[in-house]
Amino acid sequence: MVDIAERRTRRGFTTFLLVVAAIAFLLAALTRLSGVDGTRHMIAATALTPYVTAAGVLLGLLALLLRRWLVGAVTLLVAIVLVAAVAPRAFPDSRPFGRGASVTVMAANLLVGKAEAEAVVAAVRAHDVDVLALQELTPAMVRDFDRAGLEEVLPHRHFLDEPGASGSGIASRYPLFPRTLTPPSTLGQAGALVDLPGDDLEVLSVHPLPPVVDDGPERWQRELAGLPERRLDGPVRVLAGDFNATLDHAGLRRLLNGGYKDAADEVGEGLNPTWPSGALWPPPVTIDHVLVDNRCPVDAFAVVDVPGSDHRAVVTRFVVPAR
Repeated sequence: MVDIAERRTRRGFTTFLLVVAAIAFLLAALTRLSGVDGTRHMIAATALTPYVTAAGVLLGLLALLLRRWLVGAVTLLVAIVLVAAVAPRAFPDSRPFGRGASVTVMAANLLVGKAEAEAVVAAVRAHDVDVLALQELTPAMVRDFDRAGLEEVLPHRHFLDEPGASGSGIASRYPLFPRTLTPPSTLGQAGALVDLPGDDLEVLSVHPLPPVVDDGPERWQRELAGLPERRLDGPVRVLAGDFNATLDHAGLRRLLNGGYKDAADEVGEGLNPTWPSGALWPPPVTIDHVLVDNRCPVDAFAVVDVPGSDHRAVVTRFVVPAR
């Protein structure tokens, strides 16, 4: 009788642990599936959706293995819904046919000017970058770039350098003209029209305020909502930089639903994390993106380590279709 009682106790405790874990998973999944970014804690949880998805699959399978049928079935069913949203990022989409100018755009967060300018310039040369979008560009970083020879490869620039994290800038192989593409934002977001040999290209260096600040996520939500829409009656538009958002956040998904596409997702690199670089905590997530007009075929995407920065740079090559 004692053995039976002990087995029942252990079984009940195991069930309790599985139920608690399942509830935690379901709450995190509901945060993602609700379509609302919510509080800063909800936003942080949503950023971890790929990890939550994997945990849900494992938890559901474990519960079924232990014959906790209801817990296992519900958990696995919700996990499969998340898998349907997350897994396609690891597989390339079919490339549409398009003729036009091939352009390579790179975006790099410089960590308040602490990034190694030589490494950034080396990446620009190695990937034959045409347009470079910079965030957290400081006056000292501009001088570092001058010494590292950035002007030799990208001679045209529109820099809004400032001390701290507020600076922003765009450097280009081709002539560019400053454009105001967003309402005033907490951090600088330089915009420019790039005069390509064929059709022109509008580029915005994206950097909304992080959503996890003590004041709450309202400014992040407002600044994401203020990013310019895709245009059909003007130059192709590209948004490149540190969005402080993953593809699971509602604010970013609204942009994708409005005619942009994520370059990394297009070529099966959408789960490649960009922040924090070289660290395991917090869990690395993908918050740096290049969003291109969905009429632009994407040919390549890469994530590049930048010594001195806590972000990895993102580089993509795509075609600006002839109009």
